[in-house]
Amino acid sequence: MQHEFTPADAESIAAVLGAEKLSSEKEHYRIKLTNREEKRILILEIYPETSLGRTRGMLVVVYTGNSHLQLHNCSGYVISEELGEVTFVAEQHERLSGLVIERGASCSLYSSISRDLISSDFTKLGVEVMLAGVAMSLTEGSLEADDAD
Repeated sequence: MQHEFTPADAESIAAVLGAEKLSSEKEHYRIKLTNREEKRILILEIYPETSLGRTRGMLVVVYTGNSHLQLHNCSGYVISEELGEVTFVAEQHERLSGLVIERGASCSLYSSISRDLISSDFTKLGVEVMLAGVAMSLTEGSLEADDAD
């Protein structure tokens, strides 16, 4: 996955999401997405490196009209231009968590997923579990690339 988050990364993410606004604050980037048809606004904040208690790491925060989500120790992200979404990933041992931000100002959170789920035969899984596996499978190539390092 990514090793250092740069201004170019923020610009790429804002572009694929069709952001209304991208601003660079003192310690983070702030991206505003608006879906006027469905009356949704989503604010995405990306802290490339911040204090997370006793450690430092990347923090991704989402604010919507009815939710507040955080992904701590984000290890990177994967952009899907075709789907118009960005998946932020946090890896811990054999578990993955992902925060998927979509162009339409919506998001999904998948937490503590078994790493081997993303390469499973999805036809053998229940719909509830299959959705997480399919969503997180976009990160599989990036995760494997890191394992080879």
